[in-house]
Amino acid sequence: MEVLPEVDCEEDVTITDNEEDDEESARDLEGLRDLESSLSNIRINPTVTHMARPRAHVDLSKCPSSYKENSAQEKLMLAMAENFRQQYALLYPDHKALLLCPVNECGVQKFVSTTLRSTLLPYPELYDWEGCSSFVADYLSLELLDPPFELPKQLSSPTWVLQIQRGTCFDFSIVLCSLLLGAGYNAYCVSGYATKEMCLLDQSRQECPLLQPQIQDKTEEPKKPTQKYSVKPVRDLHSNFEKRQEQKQHAEAEAAALKKQQDVERLQKEQERPSPDPLRGLRVHCWVLVLSGNREVPENFFIDPLTGKSYSTTNENFLGIESVWNHRNYWVNKQDCTFGCDEMTFDMGDLSKWEYVLCGPTSQSLSIISDPKTLEEPEDEDEEEMEGLKVFEMPPSWVTKIDISPADMEMRYPGGMKVIQYRKAKLEKFAPYLLKDGLVTKLTMYKDLECTQASTIKEWFKHQSDHLDERELHTDSNVTTDHFRPGRSDALKYHRYITLVPETGRQMDFYSHIRTDGLARRIEKPFEMTETFEDRTDFLFYRRVVYGKQIKVIRAGEALEQRPLQRVEERFHRDLSKAASKDVAERIFMMTDRRIQVTFHLEDDKIIPAWLNFIKPKEAADSQKAQAFTPQMVSGFQVDPSVKPYKNLKLYEMLVELMREEEDVELQIRESEKEVRSILSSREKEDSNTDLLISIYNPTRNETARRHMEEKERMAEEKKQRQKEKELDLLAPSQVRLGLPEVLTHQDALQLKTDCLNEFKQQLLNKASIIQSRIEKETEELQKKQLWYQKNYLTMSNEDEDDYLAYCSDAMFRIHVFKMRLIRHKERAPQKYLALEEKLKRHPRLASHLL
Repeated sequence: MEVLPEVDCEEDVTITDNEEDDEESARDLEGLRDLESSLSNIRINPTVTHMARPRAHVDLSKCPSSYKENSAQEKLMLAMAENFRQQYALLYPDHKALLLCPVNECGVQKFVSTTLRSTLLPYPELYDWEGCSSFVADYLSLELLDPPFELPKQLSSPTWVLQIQRGTCFDFSIVLCSLLLGAGYNAYCVSGYATKEMCLLDQSRQECPLLQPQIQDKTEEPKKPTQKYSVKPVRDLHSNFEKRQEQKQHAEAEAAALKKQQDVERLQKEQERPSPDPLRGLRVHCWVLVLSGNREVPENFFIDPLTGKSYSTTNENFLGIESVWNHRNYWVNKQDCTFGCDEMTFDMGDLSKWEYVLCGPTSQSLSIISDPKTLEEPEDEDEEEMEGLKVFEMPPSWVTKIDISPADMEMRYPGGMKVIQYRKAKLEKFAPYLLKDGLVTKLTMYKDLECTQASTIKEWFKHQSDHLDERELHTDSNVTTDHFRPGRSDALKYHRYITLVPETGRQMDFYSHIRTDGLARRIEKPFEMTETFEDRTDFLFYRRVVYGKQIKVIRAGEALEQRPLQRVEERFHRDLSKAASKDVAERIFMMTDRRIQVTFHLEDDKIIPAWLNFIKPKEAADSQKAQAFTPQMVSGFQVDPSVKPYKNLKLYEMLVELMREEEDVELQIRESEKEVRSILSSREKEDSNTDLLISIYNPTRNETARRHMEEKERMAEEKKQRQKEKELDLLAPSQVRLGLPEVLTHQDALQLKTDCLNEFKQQLLNKASIIQSRIEKETEELQKKQLWYQKNYLTMSNEDEDDYLAYCSDAMFRIHVFKMRLIRHKERAPQKYLALEEKLKRHPRLASHLL
């Protein structure tokens, strides 16, 4: 990973000879002041793991000052970290160096905890750990550690990593941990060791997550209540010995098949087993630890930031832990990891298993603080001891706020696409709108481990105008399956086919609740078509059509090839409004035999349904008359012998009705064939010319929405300009009388001011006189009405008296309102006058003369 050369800063210093004295003063912890003075003489010299390689194309001038220099608090933190490193190296000389103070992208040393920046981004998918981990795994590309058994020489800021979209596993973990902390999780970065496949992001021996069966919650079936009095079941007369022999043979066959399968799997695993890794246990890796407690996390778990997957803390892929840190503190592992992380505990407050850098409340994890035993009130001596001890807190993060634009969130992958190789599968991911056909995910499954022979190709689409959601192609059988989202005019939901040529094998499923005919499924074969319906008013739920070979039919003067109908079967649900013996359950139209068979529903107390069989009379030909109906053309079976048989007239009417319904059914079948051809034609056009749907709220891609926004902004600007033009200048009338001089003299300015104030004063007086005149007018009219009442009150009716009282009430109300307006006008007139005078003093043309 390329980095910038070191920048000479004030903090790049060397250790002096007073090192031993400084370590003694640090161990004494006599106070922050003594600690600062004792550590001020220690100068930090980067070890080999802290040296940075030059990174090209980095503009330091655009980086904030916190990226290029350290504050006084950060310098003290670096000195404390260096002191901790020296003590750790002295006490544990056989252990590897810790990742404490690597350089950032600007070549400046920073403590790892200050590189974390807790951030909650305004995207709902980043509110939980699954969304954060999958985003980081998709958004960034991996740079391998070189060499793989050493710590990185640079730890970049999350903002820089997100900008360049690449980094090491440590950069991945820093970004993911920052997002998880912002989302409220108790997350930590972990520096340790892992297997070769995890460090190299090698998933070629893992099953693709899209192929793994989803675990469904199995709900127990409610037990049927046992009845005290019930009919005893019929005695089983089968031989128990024979049953046991059959079960024994079945178990032996299953055991043999299972053994054979296990042998095949074991042989396959031996063939796929990777060669031994000479660096096993030495490969450095960084991942994220999430402790239980926050966000209702039930138990601790690991997250691999390279893949975004979660693992148990006892997973065999994690071979050991050196240290963990968050934005508050840094802990070093003191537990034995010879057998991996199986027996490790993550109680950060246990000093026998974890050693912290900073002493104080931050040295304990949230899981310890949540322990009810620790919530007890400390003793007085402990309180006094804590009060006397001055705790050094972690400096705030030097990283600026993490920000991801909506365009970057939509692009998602580096360059808009990402390819992941799994066992016998290849997964390709694309950003929306990147490809013209709207493809976002493509999964190719292979027959062999070398991934040379494709067996199945699955594709997922978004924003297609034809609402295509998923497509699956089996290369062996050349069978294609399309899945569609709701919204199509033909309500097509599922289409399974080999070719788009009509009258070939295919299956179509529809959204039945959208269609008027309630069609749910149509299965078509070369000489057969089956349709299934749902929720129809005529209770039809099944129709099967059998065709003959194609023949030429002349219609409307055109010769068309058409498959003749040989047999049509229809089945109906029970209609409770009819008697079962009169409710049709199935009817079969046998066109070639000129027969119609009707079967009725089975009655509750019967075991055989009633049926009728009709033979259609022959139609009139050139030399023959039409055949007349005879009772011999009808045969049937009536379940109840007491019921009178149908009369000939009724049977004839039933035959006529069935023949008419046969014609209607044939028309419906031809309409279905026409609809199939129309769907196939439209699908062929949609596949050749794919259009993507663009939301009206996306003006960057929607040309219509963009033009609408521009037009709206233009109209708003024009309205604002017209409003500004409508605003009248106070001096305009007076300037006209002065001849509109370009430059005003002092005398002209005073004259303009006097004229404006006089005109405004006159307007105020005029308004007061108008209100006063209205008061006088209303008072005069009220007096006249009162005189009229005094003269005629003896001869007035009740209605006239009520009208008079109503008029007086309204008149008094109007007079009261006018008086209130006059009083308010007299109170506000001086204020308005003074406000105008002040406004004239600030006028651009008068200010220089009046102030």
